[in-house]
Amino acid sequence: MKERQQKKLSHRLFEAILSGDAGSAKALLSDGASPERRNADGTTPLYLASVQGETEVVRSLMEAGASPDTESRGAGSEGTPLCAAACWGHTATVRELLAHGADPHLREDHGAGWSPLDWADHGPHPDTAEVLRAAGARPTTPGHRAP
Repeated sequence: MKERQQKKLSHRLFEAILSGDAGSAKALLSDGASPERRNADGTTPLYLASVQGETEVVRSLMEAGASPDTESRGAGSEGTPLCAAACWGHTATVRELLAHGADPHLREDHGAGWSPLDWADHGPHPDTAEVLRAAGARPTTPGHRAP
């Protein structure tokens, strides 16, 4: 696929995610939009869908090949999809990410930041934290502070 066409599909995929249009996102992925192509800021589609709690879009992205543990690096959109969903208490999205192999122990900032459980506990989002604990997540070192 030509670069220009891929860029256009990617732009439309981000628009579909932002508007919560799961049907359009799935169709764009079927048409060849890359599930891992970052936008100009460095944000991944899976991070954006996770932070918004768009569980159906998250599922479609991972079924199309998006890695559940890839860190996003967009301005204001840094971190892992699981941390993003946990931070906002999107429990269904957390479940979906875990079902597709997201690592509940993976800390942001290449291992130096908070874990998904840290974000859920400090949200506070007890239901989300419980799902993460059931998946084996444990708190990081005591005294760790949010970035």
